[in-house]
Amino acid sequence: MDGRDRTIFVAGHRGMVGSAIVRRLRELGYGRILTVDRQALDLLDQAAVRAFFAANRIDMVYLAAAKVGGIHANNAYPAEFIHENLLIQANLIHAAHVADVDRLLFLGSSCIYPKHAEQPMREDALLTGLLEPTNEPYAIAKIAGIKMCESYNRQYGRRYRSVMPTNLYGPNDNFHPQNAHVLPALMRRLHEAKQEGRASVTVWGTGRAMREFLHVDDMARASVFVMELDDAVYAANTRPDLSHINVGTGEDCTIRELAEALARVIGYEGRLDFDATKPDGTPRKLMDVSRLRAMGWQPEIGLEQGLRQTYGWFLENHATLRG
Repeated sequence: MDGRDRTIFVAGHRGMVGSAIVRRLRELGYGRILTVDRQALDLLDQAAVRAFFAANRIDMVYLAAAKVGGIHANNAYPAEFIHENLLIQANLIHAAHVADVDRLLFLGSSCIYPKHAEQPMREDALLTGLLEPTNEPYAIAKIAGIKMCESYNRQYGRRYRSVMPTNLYGPNDNFHPQNAHVLPALMRRLHEAKQEGRASVTVWGTGRAMREFLHVDDMARASVFVMELDDAVYAANTRPDLSHINVGTGEDCTIRELAEALARVIGYEGRLDFDATKPDGTPRKLMDVSRLRAMGWQPEIGLEQGLRQTYGWFLENHATLRG
């Protein structure tokens, strides 16, 4: 499917993933990209979202809008994480259906899988065990989004697809030192420790937890790839009740290895102290990406290369970062 002559609404275009999707669409020559700021459209307001779709002839939707954060934020604000994400998803998916939008891509998260899922995590691990407690409300909201897409496909014949990215990083990330995900939070703390000449930096957890990291530009490429997949190819690699597709590199590292790589990239020469009194979260989160690879997609940006690119962006935008 080629959508270059169609109007594409990217929800969450100012976020890390949404902005990367907009960049990718423009690179590919898509000219009719619709975006709107939260001041002009509150995605938590059902009536406002319905009115927006009624006023704009939209052909395709990338649903990249979400409330996101790291372990600290998920622990501190569980009500906001489940409430806001459920509302955003329900409002946008249903409004798209009512407006007869046939194509939608929902972006989820690897946290949908059970805490002790077999590694690497396959798509069919969904709903087979207990979730990681620190981000369970967020994970439940994302699972609901997958099932909403599947339900509208089953009942109304829509073509609503879901992709589950691993841990993402890159330009326009949230670099808040407490509320951000592990990679951007560590990048900022190590940078500031270098600037201030600090002898050590404390890292949450034991450092033994393992995570997989994907550059957001690779995620954007994957998102457009899945949206454009021929229906027969998509159907051959999914099931009506298991329609989501994992997106990742298929490789992981320990948090200690990540911190050491960031220190090299940033040039921080101090000591890394790991605080085992803080939670590690899920012991390991490695995605099985065999489905997506079988369809012809693979990542292009290695971790160290991606860290250097992201740190370069961070240095250029440090003065205006959130937090």
